[in-house]
Amino acid sequence: MNDKYFLDTNIFVYCFDDRQPEKKVRSLALIADALQTGDGIISTQVIQEFLNVATRKFSVPLKPEDGKVYLRKVMHPLCQVFLDLDLYLTALDILRETGYSFYDSIILAGALRGGCTILYTEDFHAGQQVGQVKIINPFV
Repeated sequence: MNDKYFLDTNIFVYCFDDRQPEKKVRSLALIADALQTGDGIISTQVIQEFLNVATRKFSVPLKPEDGKVYLRKVMHPLCQVFLDLDLYLTALDILRETGYSFYDSIILAGALRGGCTILYTEDFHAGQQVGQVKIINPFV
């Protein structure tokens, strides 16, 4: 992978989902590549969404101590996009243009700001192009 890419929250969630082993393996590989090559990034929104889901909605919720370890070792090193006024304004433009939800539009705005050409997610329309970002479902 030579293109810079953005990882959506679901990629991190699947790393902890033993019920879907193929998605877990693919997610772990994407994150390992991102950490090794520096090509993959996330935003603070991805961290917030993941920690909320992991500590409250997992069948066995992640303990806060384990969340801190994962945050330090995996998520923080990948975080290159931070929420600010310009990101929100861009997200509102994306919302108007695409019809995506506000939160999905912030993810796309983050990918654009990060200079990514790929957004890995299963929550958007695979194959769609928004600016220079192509949406790819890594599980297909």
